[in-house]
Amino acid sequence: MDSHAHLDDAAYSEGVRAVLERAHAAGVGTVINPGYNLQSSQMAVSNAGAHPEVYALVGIHPHDASGVGDAEIATVAELLSLPKVVGIGEIGLDYYRDLSPRDQQLRVFRSQLELAREMGVPVEIHNRDAHHDTLEMLREYAPNLPAVVMHCYSGSSEMASDLMRLGCYISFAGPVTYRNSRRLIEAAAAVPLERMLVETDSPYLPPSPYRGERNEPAYVVEVVRRISELKNVPVTEVEAATAANAAAIFRLSPA
Repeated sequence: MDSHAHLDDAAYSEGVRAVLERAHAAGVGTVINPGYNLQSSQMAVSNAGAHPEVYALVGIHPHDASGVGDAEIATVAELLSLPKVVGIGEIGLDYYRDLSPRDQQLRVFRSQLELAREMGVPVEIHNRDAHHDTLEMLREYAPNLPAVVMHCYSGSSEMASDLMRLGCYISFAGPVTYRNSRRLIEAAAAVPLERMLVETDSPYLPPSPYRGERNEPAYVVEVVRRISELKNVPVTEVEAATAANAAAIFRLSPA
């Protein structure tokens, strides 16, 4: 299962069906398509409606937080009521690119966490160079949410431990296959399978040996292989555990 792939991205000009067929050929049976603003969230919902193996998340990314008000949050709430929408994402904080003012990022993040708490749905979190504020926010909200997934985790094993103490799940993507990602490799080795998900974050961050190419859900198998090596367990065990975790979090059948 690929727990985070942007199938609505323009990079997939040949169409989503072709991408999903390659995923099926690689053994990937389910893909979760998150939104990052209202338009992409609506496209994710459309993809979920058109393809039985796709589920949608809806939400507003920190890059798109500028100018977001009550009306936009209300639209996210409306989208959550649609079929095959299984949570809010991707949301969070990004202090690396700072494309939206930090006070607005924090406000929109809080609003969506409040919505998740009110509606009883899981969330997928984007965190880049905002570890302190992300942890502070999750200390407040995570205990009252069905589940929190740290998407495309890039932090240390120590931070992963802090997050897991709050009940969060840690999702690993292509960078865990990069030889120079020592801190991330240490984190993946330390996070137990019962708290782990795998993803591609397609079309971004392709794993080895596909670096320099467009990423896609079929390549999540490389993430699984690397984790199986780090933990010295069979690939099938990693596949089964991460799929079962995602299925439980998002209330769907594992694949």
